[in-house]
Order: sequence, then C-alpha cells, then structure tokens
Amino acid sequence: MGLNALLMCRDQQSLRVLRSALDVLDIEQEACASAPDAMELMTQGYYSALVLDFDLPNAALAAKMARLAPAQRRPVVFAMIGALTEIAAAFQAGANFVVYKPLVLEQVLRSLRAGKVFMRPDRRSSPRQKLETLVYLQFGIAALPAMVLDLNEQGISLQSPEPLPALQQVPLRFVLPGTSHMIEGTGEMIWADDNGRAGMFFSRLTAGSRKHLKQWLGKRGAKNRTLERVTRHEKPRRLEFASR
Repeated sequence: MGLNALLMCRDQQSLRVLRSALDVLDIEQEACASAPDAMELMTQGYYSALVLDFDLPNAALAAKMARLAPAQRRPVVFAMIGALTEIAAAFQAGANFVVYKPLVLEQVLRSLRAGKVFMRPDRRSSPRQKLETLVYLQFGIAALPAMVLDLNEQGISLQSPEPLPALQQVPLRFVLPGTSHMIEGTGEMIWADDNGRAGMFFSRLTAGSRKHLKQWLGKRGAKNRTLERVTRHEKPRRLEFASR
C-alpha cells in the first residue's frame, strides 16, 4: 500500500490545492468536514498524513488524538492556519508542519515534500478493519472523546488527549469495534493519571448495551478475561471527586 492522507477541511478552494499537491506526490487522500469525523476515521484505519484546518472547531483536539497513536501508526500532522491562528498553539497540539492560508500550491508542495520523508505507508494488504474505537465522556454540555484501550463486561480503560476531571459518575457512549452497536451508560472512574489514562467501571448500562457487549466479548473469547488496565495502574492520580 502507498501513502495516504486525511484532510479535515470545508473550504473547497483549499481542498482543490491540497488534492493537486497530493496528486503530484502520489499520495491518496480522503476528506472530512469536522473534528469528530476525523477522529472517527483515524480509529478506523491508518493515515500517513493528517491535514487539519485549525480554523475549524476542535482541530487541536483532533491533532492531540493523532499523537496518541502508537509510533508506527502516528501520522505526520500538517496544520492549516489563518492570520488569526497562533502558530504556537498548532505546534503545542501536535502539528509537525504548518501551511498558511490562503493556500498556494508551491508552498503546500514544499511542506508536503518535507513531511513525506517521515510518512509511513499502510502496509496491510487486506481491506481496512476497525482498529480501535472512541468513547465519548459527557462532562456537562461538553463531550470529550477518548481512545478505548481495553474493555470487558465490568469496565473500560481509556486514553484521553488531556487529563480527565475527577467526577465520580460520567455518562459515556461508544460503538463496539466492527459493529454498529452503540453502548450507552454511566461509568465510575476508578483511577486516572496526569497523562490522560483512566480506568472506569460500568455503574450502569442500558439493557441493550449490556446484551450487545456480552455477545461481542463472547465472540472474541474475552468473556472471562480480566481487565487489569481498568483496575490497576502503577502511578494513579489520587481522585478527589467533585460534585456534578
């Protein structure tokens, strides 16, 4: 497999410039219009490069999620910034390169050529399979995405792009990998650390969610597997729970 890029951009002129530059470099491309879409696509397959329009909401969060991937699956991140976007904020979020709007083909080509040296191809010969899934944790009116690390009938371990607030009961939802089944309920945070890792027990799941989760785990031989990463952690952050 060759190189591929995910473009998070809504501006059609910018997309035309990006696609022209990527075609010159023989890099396949896929586009989406929002950070939630970009984060979901990143859990479904590997991308050699990620191009994010930092004028779109939660672009920095999408960049941080990309940095959570294992080193061998981590994309090279390009930040598209306008006159009002701080360059430092883009780099702090995890961008490797910056391109300035309005995009100019020659400028984009220079940045992509520089970044291409660090891009890794998708070496899988089989069609894409869902590799991971995102869990959405509801904190008030804000839903924070996190990457699921481990899962069983009792709980979940996850990796967030930022440290999680200490709340005892957190509404959550996620799609079981490889299915369309949405798991919904409430989790009790057992431990969390300053790097965004956390373990939660399911204090409540809907009846349908518990049924689908049990069936999904049973098919994978994980029904009775213990979840050490949910209940144990070497250096957990002491949780002092705040009221919701």
